[in-house]
Amino acid sequence: MLKKYIRIYIECIKISISTALTYRLNFLLDNFIMLVSNILFPLFTLLIYGSGAEFPNWSLYEVLLIQAVFTMSTGIANILFNGVLWATMRHIIEGSLEIVLIKPVDCLFFLTASTIEFSSIGLFLGGLVIFVVALPYIGPVSILMVLQFIVLFLSGVCVMMGISFIMAATSFKWVGNSRIPEIFESIKYFGRYPQNIFHKVISGFTSFIIPVAMVGYFPAASLLGKADATAFIAILPCFLFAMAGVFLFRHMIRLYEGVGG
Repeated sequence: MLKKYIRIYIECIKISISTALTYRLNFLLDNFIMLVSNILFPLFTLLIYGSGAEFPNWSLYEVLLIQAVFTMSTGIANILFNGVLWATMRHIIEGSLEIVLIKPVDCLFFLTASTIEFSSIGLFLGGLVIFVVALPYIGPVSILMVLQFIVLFLSGVCVMMGISFIMAATSFKWVGNSRIPEIFESIKYFGRYPQNIFHKVISGFTSFIIPVAMVGYFPAASLLGKADATAFIAILPCFLFAMAGVFLFRHMIRLYEGVGG
């Protein structure tokens, strides 16, 4: 069974790559626009520090590292998960979800695998470039710090997966509302700032309720030697959030009654 799912996932990746290569100019433009639209924020950070202002107790390159990690996490989520919402919404509106449901694979798995989209690979690479530029200025990094970074970074990806699946699940009852992603995007952006600049209520919300701090801040803090117990306690809500997304989506499928939700 596992081998079958792996083969399906690999085939979906091949199809996505073939589609991107078929329309090369469109693929390049999509990546360029996505990169430019998301790379402006680090430029604003440069302007803030260039004018003499700063985030208290955070150097320019430390803040850029947080934003680089945030950008890489967002790029990975866009490639792997974000298409699930739009695919689910389209199938519900068109009444074609039944075709997906009768396939001999899990519905959520099929929608996730079939919506892999490489138009955000430029966004990930842009974040990676900022990451590489900022890394030499933050001091020595130990193997333990790298391992902590990997664990926290993957936890942040789980948060993004949970957000995508929850948004997709809500489309079963809130059909055709493209404003849903904007709500989550507004919350997610708290993750690209140092959390100690916020009120404790806000930082508690972004660490444990909707743990978007794990998308950028906590992984970067581990490389900076600034990760405290809060970062590692927040790993649990991250995985619970991802599990909640999977559970809610599957629950909504069981309640699905046909065309239009």
